[in-house]
Amino acid sequence: MSTVTVTLPDGSTLELEDGATVEDVAYEIGPGLGQDTVAGVVNGELVDKHTPLHEDVTLEIVTDGSAEYVDVLRHSAAHVFAQALQRLYPDARLTLGPWTDDGFYYDVTGVDLDEDDLDAIEAEAEECIESDLSIERVMLDREEAVERYEDNPYKQEILETEAAGEDPVSFYEQGEFYDLCQGPHVESTGEIGGFALLEISASYWRGDEDEDTLTRVYGTAFPSEDELDEFLERRRKAKERDHRKIGQEMDLFSIDQTTGPGLPLYEPNGKTVLNELSDYVAGLNREAGYDEVETPHVFRTELWKKSGHYENYVDDMFLLEVNDEEYGLKPMNCPGHATIFEQKSWSYRDLPIRYFEDGKVYRKEQRGELSGLSRTWAFTIDDGHLFVRPDQIEDEVLAIMDIILDILDTFSLDYTVQFATRPEKSVGGDEIWEKAESQLEAVLESEDIDYVVEEGDGAFYGPKIDFAFKDALGRHWDGPTVQLDFNMPERFDLTYTGEDNEDHRPVMIHRALYGSYERFFMVLIEHFNGDFPPWLAPEQVRILPVSDDNIPYCKQLRAELSDFRVEIEDRSWTVGKKIQQAHDDKVPYMMVIGDDEEDEEMISVRDRKEREEKEVSLVDFREHLEREVEQKRTAVTFLVGQ
Repeated sequence: MSTVTVTLPDGSTLELEDGATVEDVAYEIGPGLGQDTVAGVVNGELVDKHTPLHEDVTLEIVTDGSAEYVDVLRHSAAHVFAQALQRLYPDARLTLGPWTDDGFYYDVTGVDLDEDDLDAIEAEAEECIESDLSIERVMLDREEAVERYEDNPYKQEILETEAAGEDPVSFYEQGEFYDLCQGPHVESTGEIGGFALLEISASYWRGDEDEDTLTRVYGTAFPSEDELDEFLERRRKAKERDHRKIGQEMDLFSIDQTTGPGLPLYEPNGKTVLNELSDYVAGLNREAGYDEVETPHVFRTELWKKSGHYENYVDDMFLLEVNDEEYGLKPMNCPGHATIFEQKSWSYRDLPIRYFEDGKVYRKEQRGELSGLSRTWAFTIDDGHLFVRPDQIEDEVLAIMDIILDILDTFSLDYTVQFATRPEKSVGGDEIWEKAESQLEAVLESEDIDYVVEEGDGAFYGPKIDFAFKDALGRHWDGPTVQLDFNMPERFDLTYTGEDNEDHRPVMIHRALYGSYERFFMVLIEHFNGDFPPWLAPEQVRILPVSDDNIPYCKQLRAELSDFRVEIEDRSWTVGKKIQQAHDDKVPYMMVIGDDEEDEEMISVRDRKEREEKEVSLVDFREHLEREVEQKRTAVTFLVGQ
């Protein structure tokens, strides 16, 4: 009888018969663990505890105390939703229903649902949970599996693709309900302590907008009601910080369906913030020795074929015909920068060459994935590309990382860092990859940065360091990045003359300090909850005259603060209403000006946290504003003089 070797998390190994299951391994370790086993993680993949092992593997046993347990629970909760749905809507057809980081979703069709229907479905799901239905794995021969889904083309397609060649086929059953599924699942529906349906959206079969439109129902589940309540409260608070809600309230941006999905329109307030962000990073670039360049929004597709983007991005590009030639809106700025470098002859003494550009790019994301500023069709990258000698890589990356860390510190942002290494498909030799990876890792170590190694997740052209932010809903979004590229210099035949008077190939470094302005703006809106620090705020000071008689003096004060963004509230409102409106508009500072202030040539200052200081000289307040703006403080610092 052949055997398999199972390596456990502590490095120990077990020898078992070929075909032994995950549960068998658990019982081999101990009967208590065997009884508590819910699932297993085999070679990094979460699987059913009945999964047979036919080759040497690494294995982690999953119990109800494991981090993976909640994923298994939520997978079962997706089936509970589907069961409840089909009880209420027998004609509903199921497609796919996976777990997610925050819960689960199920894509369905054959039923017209809206948010008002969720309460009834949730109540029926609670009946399924309270019934404590046993969840059983059943293996059916392929013919019977196909017969079960005679009226469901989506499940038939799954049988023909993901489950192709499998016989028997894995199903899970609970009561009258069954679903084609690989698992894993908990033992019974009663293990679900807290269950809630959250929202409905549209989706596409297989995520392809050319396929059928489906209804996606999102939900979540937890082992206990208390954990669910905590999650729902966090979600409620997060929705208050949603950048789409705040963006509308503060007149920052809009996305109009007439102009096109995923194409943000920035209103004056939003453009003011973007200009401040752009000026800030442009100053950092110039201080670091970058030269600003500009490239068009559209190029002949010959450029994209030369760079390799056409073969990799053509489905995501906006293409157009002009005089029988094909052009494409640029999905990236790097080929344009490589072409600029290509125009001249360079010596080793000239390098590094550093270019930067706030470059607008266009990518045809699927409509169902478009969301506010987080995912758009048109966005602007604060792009930078460096052309360096191999011996300059470490110093240049270190300098880039210093800038990125300064920016993150300026905005007081929380982030995670990933170091992505060579993927299976890549260009370049082993030696240069090993050196590049060691150089990037050395920079991370020298900066004492906590990071996670993402094996094989680098770009095909080089390893990279990625920063990610978490939004108000707990979703992670890409931010700053540093990437080494051995591919594009090869494709564009970029060279410099070395000290030996021979041609040498430079290494290209891609870097973005924000990532994209759109996504970074989204993160800042939610991070500050719209309470932008004074240097970023669209309106920094609002002057509130007590009466119309004080308006001329208020105009004089505004003129003396002309270096700042100052408005006068001249509507015939009470002072209380003016203060409340300024507070609602999230203006950092308010100056209340009445007869006393005018007579004494002083001002009364309030901030948006309702702190107040009276009899302040305009000179002192101006100096206070100058310090806050110059130092880019992230919070209003009261009192005047601090």
